[in-house]
Amino acid sequence: MSSPTGPASGLPVRMPRPRQPGRHRRPEPLAAPEGAPALVLVVPGTPGAATRSLAEEVVSIARSELPGLDARIAYLDGSDDSEFPTLQAVLTHAAEERTARFEQARAAGMDVKEPDGPVAVVVPLLAGPDGALLRRIRQAVMDSRIAADLTDVLGPHPLLAEALHVRLSEAGLARADRARLFTVATAADGIILASVGGDEAVQAAGITGMLLAARLAVPVMAAALDQDGSIADVAEQLRGSGSQQLALAPYLIGPEIDPGLIDEAAKEAGCSAAEALGPYPAIGKLALAKYTTALGIVPPQPQGTPVR
Repeated sequence: MSSPTGPASGLPVRMPRPRQPGRHRRPEPLAAPEGAPALVLVVPGTPGAATRSLAEEVVSIARSELPGLDARIAYLDGSDDSEFPTLQAVLTHAAEERTARFEQARAAGMDVKEPDGPVAVVVPLLAGPDGALLRRIRQAVMDSRIAADLTDVLGPHPLLAEALHVRLSEAGLARADRARLFTVATAADGIILASVGGDEAVQAAGITGMLLAARLAVPVMAAALDQDGSIADVAEQLRGSGSQQLALAPYLIGPEIDPGLIDEAAKEAGCSAAEALGPYPAIGKLALAKYTTALGIVPPQPQGTPVR
């Protein structure tokens, strides 16, 4: 039995773990500030069950990285119903909820200030810049007449190069780990990085492509899915420089294009294709990083995971 002064003799005493000093100290867990703006993930493309599942997984990853985060999903081509709400509808609802919380607090006699600053931070679910889609998103924010900040797209970023590597390895088109002494018979010796959004998107994809090339030790060239002949031209350039077995890596999250375009592009290039990036964990982390940067919050930097 335990005595009033502590446990009885022979029983282990549980002591608190000492806090590690200096650079070895674990970072304090970060949570979303109370009353912080909502993170609104705006999803391009045709809404559907698969699109919704992908978006929900992305915001789930973001919430797990920042407890207390108010994360919502809006659809660029949605409707005003509850299943696939438009960006304007989501922003309006977020503003109404913030106003209601303020009025309730004031009615309860609390000394609260009227909320100011943005109601939401809008993060486009896009790996690279697509001028047409970004103009539509920006116009939707303006039309809502709600104070909201619009962030840049998710890339270029080293974590996207990691995600591309994983998708290629899952398709058997790249070794999962260069350090291992085994080969993949179908591993590509040249990668076509397929983007949408014209020349600007190709240039941005090229930055991530350089990071991917460093991981795979094979040439990587970016091309535009939405420009006639771009994929075939890049395939010809890669073959002309000595690559014999090509692979197509979509620099896309998925909802922004018709899935059939990837298959058509692979046929045009005469090669196999990996899957789009989809809800890879890095996508949720990068969406959160855009949000926290917009608000001046400094969370732990998003880290990659080893490719195995």
